[in-house]
Amino acid sequence: MIDQTVVDLSRAQFAATALYHFLFVPLTLGLSFMMAIMESVYVMTGREIWRKMTLFWGTLFGINFAMGVATGIVMEFQFGMNWSYYSHYVGDVFGAPLAIEGLMAFFLEATFIGLFFFGWDRLSKVGHLVVTWLVALGANFSALWILIANGWMQYPVGATFNPDTMRMEITNFMEVIFNPVAQTKFVHTVSAGYVTGAVFVLAVSALFLLRGNHIELAKRSIVVAASFGLAAALSVVVLGDESGYVATEHQKMKIAAMEAMYHTEAAPAGLALVAFPQADGSIWEIKIPWVLGLITTRSFDTELPGIDDLVIQAGERIRNGLKAYTALETLQADRTNEAARTTIGETWPDLGYALLLKRYRVDIENATDAEVAMAAADTVPDVWPLFWTFRLMVGVGFFFIAFFALAFWKASRGTLDKHKSFLKVAVAVLPLPWIAAEAGWIIAEYGRQPWAIEGVLPTFYAASGLTVTDLVISLSFYVTVYTILAVIMVWLMTKAINAGPKDYVALLNGETEEVPQAPSPTAAHPAPAE
Repeated sequence: MIDQTVVDLSRAQFAATALYHFLFVPLTLGLSFMMAIMESVYVMTGREIWRKMTLFWGTLFGINFAMGVATGIVMEFQFGMNWSYYSHYVGDVFGAPLAIEGLMAFFLEATFIGLFFFGWDRLSKVGHLVVTWLVALGANFSALWILIANGWMQYPVGATFNPDTMRMEITNFMEVIFNPVAQTKFVHTVSAGYVTGAVFVLAVSALFLLRGNHIELAKRSIVVAASFGLAAALSVVVLGDESGYVATEHQKMKIAAMEAMYHTEAAPAGLALVAFPQADGSIWEIKIPWVLGLITTRSFDTELPGIDDLVIQAGERIRNGLKAYTALETLQADRTNEAARTTIGETWPDLGYALLLKRYRVDIENATDAEVAMAAADTVPDVWPLFWTFRLMVGVGFFFIAFFALAFWKASRGTLDKHKSFLKVAVAVLPLPWIAAEAGWIIAEYGRQPWAIEGVLPTFYAASGLTVTDLVISLSFYVTVYTILAVIMVWLMTKAINAGPKDYVALLNGETEEVPQAPSPTAAHPAPAE
């Protein structure tokens, strides 16, 4: 039987390392493109201020990138350490995009980051600009392969179960790459990263204006951040809508849980703005009619199934999956049994549902109706954390559209530095994009439960056979180390921001930056000759 404490601790450890790592990823994505935009202006105009801007924001990018690498490496090792059966069962599929990301995108990005910092005096202007754009593309390319892997966890296409190897194996790699869930997750996630980068640049620039230093750099940076951020904020909302539509097609339970929709409503369903459970089991809510149905189904007459109906469907899939499980046991005893092989070929897509019964008994082929009902109920993730986390994310997203629109309007008129109250707000909203980004990952991963691979492999079945002591020690270690790294990153960022823009090319080449000195009185009025 499965030790649920081991599973919960394994999940907590992966969640902690993933959430820490994702503190750095969005800023990497956003700053990389803004650096490329700034250097493009420098190459076109030849104005030194744009080179200084590229170097300054590039330095902050480099600090953030280094921390992202340090926190990201551990995550991939956890698949083998904490989730060994997961790695065995789906490693042929999941390992391919991870390997491509590591061998291709990561090394590509790291190489060009080195050229970015050390190539200013060794490359032509256009050559260095190409390097900077390759840094930006490499960062996004790296995110693409990670999200292809994660998208397959949400919607496992292009693979089938092989009863001879007892593993999932790729049948169509193009389907894995062009998985609709992966593609929508990619564009939505990178757009959120662009918003994060724009908010960061705008907030730091606003701080400079409030302090009255680095005025020219701050003004130009705000113009870039406001325009880039407005486009990114609009795209986040539009692409988030598309992500919800795709999830409705392939993850209906997640959508129903996010909306706390227990009963199937007549089409088109309304969108709940707020909702609270009542003592009698009912839900008090305020709804906007039709909106949910139009967003998730793009129609007026397509029903969106509620949680109760989806649980019934899960029970049916469990019973069908038991046919595959029984046939698999028959095939294990007699490899020549073609009838069993045919049954597996017809019913294996529901085998994962049958494995949900392993939480209640070993001999699942003898499961009772009550156990099937409990396993079906397990397909419902915790509703209320998803419900409120989703609304937090959406609320921040719409706020940023208004925020960047106002910033763009004021910046385009050249009056932003005169509005001290807005500059203070710009500094204060700095944490919001990270809160929204972390909320998005919680929705994506927590909303998929109880599945490690949607409909294929239950989370509790994917864990390694570690002890509680092992996991308490490793979880404590990672949380401690990652917290220290986060503090170091904030300290380094703060130090670099307070230092302001410098000639980092000269510093990297071992030169001492000359600081202008005020003329001394004796220099102005030399002493008379003796």
